[in-house]
Amino acid sequence: MKIALGADHAGFAYKEIIKKMLVEAGHEVQDFGTHSEESVDYPDFSHPVAKSITEKDALLGILFCGSGNGVAMAANKHPNIRCALCWNDTLAGLARTHNDANVLAIPARFIDVPATENIVKAFLNNSFEGGRHQKRVDKISC
Repeated sequence: MKIALGADHAGFAYKEIIKKMLVEAGHEVQDFGTHSEESVDYPDFSHPVAKSITEKDALLGILFCGSGNGVAMAANKHPNIRCALCWNDTLAGLARTHNDANVLAIPARFIDVPATENIVKAFLNNSFEGGRHQKRVDKISC
């Protein structure tokens, strides 16, 4: 699976850890940066990840910032992006199965690495159930 990654300075270290995990699991990764802990602006990394999904270059995206909120807000400005801010694996699984989330936002300053790894695994190992959830997802777009 091709997965797009992006992070600001607060999420850089987590992005690197998750990138390694994904590559070791056999996934293809697009890394849109950042590439250090030097202060940067999160929209500069959210927008390329979202664009990669909308252009069907990557199937899913994962974004990292301090709270997860900024990257999620920026990504959700794009049509057909459903970015979910998740801080545990249950939420990540539900975001995929019930909300057809295609981008995951991680709050790097509020969860530890093992929790992040479990969240990413839940996000990747679940898929949209459709059914009664489809009409709700259809109503998300304005």
